Amino acid sequence: MRQTLFRLTRSLRITRVLVRYRLDEVLYFLPILRPYRTFLRLNPMTWIAPRPAGGFPERLRQALEALGPTFIKLGQMLSTRRDLLPDDITLELAKLQDAVPPFPAAEARRIIENSLGRPLKEIFSEFEEEAAAAASIAQVHFARLKDGRAAAVKVRRPHLERVIEQDLAILGFFADLAERYSQEGRRLRVRAVVAEYAKTIRGELDLLREAANASQLRRNFLAEPELLYVPEVYWDYCSPQVMVMERIYGIPIGQRDALAKAGIDFDQLSRRAAEIFFRQVFRDAYFHADMHPGNIFIDPNNGRFIAVDFGIMGSLDDASQHYLAENMVAFFRRDYRRVAEAHVEAGWVPPDTNVQDFEAAIRAIAEPVFERPLNEISVANLLLRLFQTTRAFHMQTQPQLLLLQKTLVNVEGIARDFNPKLNIWEVATPLLSDWLNRQRGPRGWWMELKRYFPQWGLALPELPVLLHGILRQTQQGELPLVIRNQDLEGIRQELQRGLRRLVLGVGGTFLLVGIGVMAAVDHELDTLIAGLPFWLWLIGLPLVLWGGMTWLQRFLSEN
Repeated sequence: MRQTLFRLTRSLRITRVLVRYRLDEVLYFLPILRPYRTFLRLNPMTWIAPRPAGGFPERLRQALEALGPTFIKLGQMLSTRRDLLPDDITLELAKLQDAVPPFPAAEARRIIENSLGRPLKEIFSEFEEEAAAAASIAQVHFARLKDGRAAAVKVRRPHLERVIEQDLAILGFFADLAERYSQEGRRLRVRAVVAEYAKTIRGELDLLREAANASQLRRNFLAEPELLYVPEVYWDYCSPQVMVMERIYGIPIGQRDALAKAGIDFDQLSRRAAEIFFRQVFRDAYFHADMHPGNIFIDPNNGRFIAVDFGIMGSLDDASQHYLAENMVAFFRRDYRRVAEAHVEAGWVPPDTNVQDFEAAIRAIAEPVFERPLNEISVANLLLRLFQTTRAFHMQTQPQLLLLQKTLVNVEGIARDFNPKLNIWEVATPLLSDWLNRQRGPRGWWMELKRYFPQWGLALPELPVLLHGILRQTQQGELPLVIRNQDLEGIRQELQRGLRRLVLGVGGTFLLVGIGVMAAVDHELDTLIAGLPFWLWLIGLPLVLWGGMTWLQRFLSEN
């Protein structure tokens, strides 16, 4: 009862914010909610409240900020979905700020002590009361461990999980209504979008998962400290509500004047940004998916990148990684046929897609772009336009590719900001070519052999038993062959009719020939062949052949 009351109260607050920003119209595309419009129009607050300034995109951003963490994060995710929303809306949503006032330090202390099960003074020799940064999910305090190591302590906001779960339940309810009562809702796959978002924000709530993400990314770049540095996680002081890691000292990447004063080479910086991205995607298949300027710092001593905030990470399976590389290489070779075929082979578009039409649509996207110099070509925008076009060919939503496109937009923006003439493709080509060669050549075969050999070693002793079981089932007729394809069913019926005619024709011919031979050589019918008289061979062979073909016809008919 209490939970239902809380959800009802929260729904009323959401409605009130939508009305305040004149966004209640977004609800009325659902026929089931249209009567609600009359009720709202009878509310005096609808007439008295001042009309907010700005167009629909701006009012939407303001409403999401007013609704709190769940909706701020939702707006940030939707800002990357240009395959679903118009550009003016996604550009405005990209301005959503995740900065909110910090909660009291005393509350942060209480959460740390309850979560880690010991007093704060037993963990830290120093703890800064003022939060260094505050966002909708958590805030950060600087501290010093008892052993002298400088640390950054990330603390999740109190009572946040209950509010987010209630908001997700409300969003899920409206998503169900949208797909049930709206054709546009079904086309946009609203439930899948909400489910994808719920998975992302629940992952951000668990700071243990974020700590694991940081450790994995740090391990991936340990051999290349000149490119990217990831702070160390102090696992003894981590929990789902608290994460303690190494404190980093760097210049925010947005502070160009400070970077120039530190003597940072901007051209090198832009190249490193692109190289870090492509190494994450095509070497590790695991990438930081929230690389906006607020999460990136530059080490003033050597110009390397320093990353923070690992709540959102992206990963690619082998197939997505392979076909993404194929697509990018084929794009820049203007081999649009290969791009279309790669989409079909990857299962991103239906297998019955007309490849010629798909190729023509891709050519219409790419050719105007390639008329520009290579350093002016935006790989991120090229992928975006491809995703928008493939929607007409019923391409299924690929969450990992959408995260990738969002990250590429951020990285490309950073790289071009420091060197507008940077040719992203020039940086990517050697990495892509090396990766494809390693996947296709002898080295790739050897790596796959080493990867799967332990599994083969475990399965090998079982093969004789499995093979014996299959042969026994075959011998006893217990291994059915079931064909459900309608086209193959027609072929089988035609084959049965052909076999029937063949049985009658061949069997009848053998009998007639046998009788003729017997009539012509009746005085030699007692001649023995392999211990049997000649006349028995003449009669027996046609009968055996006929019987065998009849059995084959019956077997095919029954199966």
